[in-house]
Amino acid sequence: MSQESLPRFSDIRIDELPGQLRSLLDDSRRQVAELVDRGPPYHWDNLMAPLEAIDDRIEKFWSPVSHLNGVMNSDELRNAYEACIPLLTAYQSEMGQNRALYEAVKSLADSPDFEQLDGARQQAVRHMLRDFRLSGVALDAKARERFSAIEQRLSELSTQFANNIMDATDGWEKWVEDDAELAGIPETALQNFRQQARARGREGYRLGLDIPSYLPVMQYADNRALRRELYEAFTTRASDQGPGAGRWDNSELMVEILQLREEIAGLLGFDDYAELSLEPKMAETPQQVQDFLQGLVNAAHVQAEGELAEVREFAAAQGCETVEAWDIPYYSEKLREQHYAISQEQLRPYFPADKVLDGLFGVTGRLFGVRFEERMDVDLWHPDARCYRVLRDGESVATCYMDLYAREKKRGGAWMADYCGRRRVDGDIQLPVAFLTCNFSPPTQDRPALLSHDEVTTLFHEFGHGLHHMLTDIDVLHVSGINRVAWDAVELPSQFLENWCWQREAIPLISGHYETGEPLPDDLLDKMLASRNFQAAMQMLRQLEFSLFDLELHRQPAPKTAAEIQQLLDRVRDRVAVIKPPAFNRFQHSFAHIFAGGYAAGYYSYKWAEVLSADAFSRFEEEGVMNERTGREFREIILGRGGSREAMDLFVEFRGREPSQEALLRHNGIQGNGKAA
Repeated sequence: MSQESLPRFSDIRIDELPGQLRSLLDDSRRQVAELVDRGPPYHWDNLMAPLEAIDDRIEKFWSPVSHLNGVMNSDELRNAYEACIPLLTAYQSEMGQNRALYEAVKSLADSPDFEQLDGARQQAVRHMLRDFRLSGVALDAKARERFSAIEQRLSELSTQFANNIMDATDGWEKWVEDDAELAGIPETALQNFRQQARARGREGYRLGLDIPSYLPVMQYADNRALRRELYEAFTTRASDQGPGAGRWDNSELMVEILQLREEIAGLLGFDDYAELSLEPKMAETPQQVQDFLQGLVNAAHVQAEGELAEVREFAAAQGCETVEAWDIPYYSEKLREQHYAISQEQLRPYFPADKVLDGLFGVTGRLFGVRFEERMDVDLWHPDARCYRVLRDGESVATCYMDLYAREKKRGGAWMADYCGRRRVDGDIQLPVAFLTCNFSPPTQDRPALLSHDEVTTLFHEFGHGLHHMLTDIDVLHVSGINRVAWDAVELPSQFLENWCWQREAIPLISGHYETGEPLPDDLLDKMLASRNFQAAMQMLRQLEFSLFDLELHRQPAPKTAAEIQQLLDRVRDRVAVIKPPAFNRFQHSFAHIFAGGYAAGYYSYKWAEVLSADAFSRFEEEGVMNERTGREFREIILGRGGSREAMDLFVEFRGREPSQEALLRHNGIQGNGKAA
């Protein structure tokens, strides 16, 4: 029997959250103490299963709060959230350093009963022991106390870092009344700007720094001064530069975060934080990652230089002799149109959000043997939000919530999170629940939401994460779905699913003109496919620049000033980048992935997993991109197993060999040597 558990957002009482969490954590402490006090012999049923239940209960309380903080932020919620973070961090540190609990789990691992457990349960025990070690359980009392204090402070700093980015993004706006200032910008974007203005009781156009506002200006505005103004505002968010200089400055936060990470790595006996970060990942050493990234730089650099030279030559022919950072997206888009007679805006009418969703469900349903039904019987947090039941063989296996459109008080970007994971409960199976969040251009009074092809790809990406969580066959919470999947493999399913946005067999399913229903015509499809690798080497170098900056930032001694962070980034750019941004650019101040997310010394994971995903997809290229048998194998081996086995073992089982870079470089139109990751 399956057991469904869904969040109740309308039941959340923001002012009561800290008190409720404190009571929940105190009760959890009592339950853990009772488990340990019973003494050995410890078995799965009298130790690990109750620990699962305790963790599950906390996750179900906290995940809706965390989700709302990202998608419906308010001063009241932010204050409550920030009051809760220290309570949660203190509890996690306390549990991670609970020696009696560690000894109980270790005694289970050392007992004859351990060998009788299935592979998933053994893996859950091994991972828990590893997590204990990385939480400082073996430290002396003084070091454990310091470790806990650092963890507490890091959680506060990360929250403040993210808040500063959100406030800086929401805190800038530009009002335009003269249509001529916005010449070149597509009508779909102008409708969005007008709608934002009307929502504030004004006429004209409101421009912001959310991506649906920012990108159309950078790609299409003929007004160079406007492009520069938005570029400066966007790239100096939460920094000491630009129009909001010093107001939401993340400079000191970055320095303190890096210093505390260095200290915590030292306490645990690692040479640097990069070593600590890699402990639970596929990659074995920081140098291995460095070599991997540098190899891709070497493969892409010459081609990227040629791509940039082409843009500069094109811009010069258009009268722009000196190409600045705010010119490159604009002239690149015009160059793409000249080469391929196509633009993202030409494609947008063929990708209304509802049609794309239907097609996404159709593609993944056929590949993985599942079906999706919209649910109207659930509690939602905003009129934009939707909910879907996921079925396999007629039986419900998961639930998926989606919130696709940008708005104020919503964190930028796109991400997947979970409410609960799959686990066995008294003979029943608790079904997993996922949240998928994006920031696409919203519908207007005149038309439905129309997605760019880039946004379509983003949706497929996040849905890949969701499927990884929802289609698990593992019923052990700590290794089901996305839980305990190696961080440098967790992007495999998401990047893998992006491939179907480019397949002739899939495009008719995900496209349909919003007025006529006509699928993307063959001539536009041909042009879109031909343009796929446009500036692919430049785009790859950009990701490699971020990855190397992140890795080297966590390998070197912690900086004492924000200027040192800037100097390191400049040195990485000198080696890697073909485009050098202006001196005022403060990218690092809004690099939330590494300062407010889980990617510290792990941003390389995107490229590492992209090697895996491209190589996994190459099997579909060989056997048929809509091959249902191959799709079922991917579901069973990669999606189904979660963190219950080592990621490399699962990849080799699916692909029949270790990964090669050849498919990634080929998909990007870059010549390479196929060296294994």
